[in-house]
Amino acid sequence: MTTVNVQDAKTRLSELLRRVETGEEIVIARAGTPIARITAASPPRRRLDSPLLPEIPPIGAEHLLDDMSSAELAEWEDGHSEDPLSEHDR
Repeated sequence: MTTVNVQDAKTRLSELLRRVETGEEIVIARAGTPIARITAASPPRRRLDSPLLPEIPPIGAEHLLDDMSSAELAEWEDGHSEDPLSEHDR
């Protein structure tokens, strides 16, 4: 949380609003006493260029629409031995 004085907030309002859009909270103070808090009206949007889960590497967009090989397609349609919903074990 960042604290700025009233005059600084007036001078840098556009910059402070950009920071609030990314999820930062800004406190405005007069003579060192907090008088207002600026927060985002809605939660910040998730960036699509960073992984949702850090342990899973992102997939490049150039590969998302690639055709599947016949083997990949067969595995997708038929399941595999570790697939809990597969009918291989039934």
